[in-house]
Amino acid sequence: MTPADQPVLDPPALGTVPDVRLIAVDMDGSLLDDQKRIDPSFWPLLDALHERGVVLCPASGRQYATLRRQFGRDDLVYIAENGAYVVRDEQELSSDGVSRDAALPVVDAVRQLAASGADVGTVLCGKRSAYVERTDRAFVEQAEPYYARLELVEDLRAVDDEVLKLAIYDFGSAEHGAAPALARFDGPVRVVVSGEHWVDVMSPSADKGHALQAAQRALGVTREQTMAFGDYLNDLGLLQASAWSFAMDNAHPQVRAEARYVAPGNNANGVVRTIASALQLDGVLSR
Repeated sequence: MTPADQPVLDPPALGTVPDVRLIAVDMDGSLLDDQKRIDPSFWPLLDALHERGVVLCPASGRQYATLRRQFGRDDLVYIAENGAYVVRDEQELSSDGVSRDAALPVVDAVRQLAASGADVGTVLCGKRSAYVERTDRAFVEQAEPYYARLELVEDLRAVDDEVLKLAIYDFGSAEHGAAPALARFDGPVRVVVSGEHWVDVMSPSADKGHALQAAQRALGVTREQTMAFGDYLNDLGLLQASAWSFAMDNAHPQVRAEARYVAPGNNANGVVRTIASALQLDGVLSR
């Protein structure tokens, strides 16, 4: 049976409407379909949430500038760089970066991997911009969708910016290639598989879940008033910080096991349909 032939789940039945005040939504594999599109029904849903006093929180490995451009508004809480940077109303709520002493050996290690034949490259994610020293079009095209501010530089070691994380793209399997090759750095940093081809090297305490907790504190919202959606391993903390946790139907098995519920998949507009059903906002789907 192909994915297109698989039955589409209905949103799970929650019973009574939960008192939700904050909704954290992963992007790739969750809100976005496989063509990286947001369903048009999302925008009236967002307006309905705002009218009800519910704050939406896009939570992504993407850069803050990329998320801000995509949503076009400042009243959301943006969890960027897989939790290393949290912003609302252009004000930083939290940041948790990587020291240069910890970051530069990873840069060197990826260079060595590439020299040995691995098809990999590094994005150094700073507060002002993201930076790449691998400048072939094939690699840059993989980075551009996630980093609205992206600079091509000669030497990542010479970049003068506060490092939030390092994102390593592996044209093969990140889970079986770049991640185990970088596992020896675990300790001073944390190595996280964030997608089929991406590995993030972050502060040991940087996590979407910790970032969501910072947002909860800033907004005066509890875990029981929080809903979250995710599909991949970097979303586990996000789900753990939420009482109303949903794995997408297309989620990694470990994420499905962690979540309280399973939502329809990302290609079935599962996030929007589940929120509308849970909060009884079904009218937005027909606007």
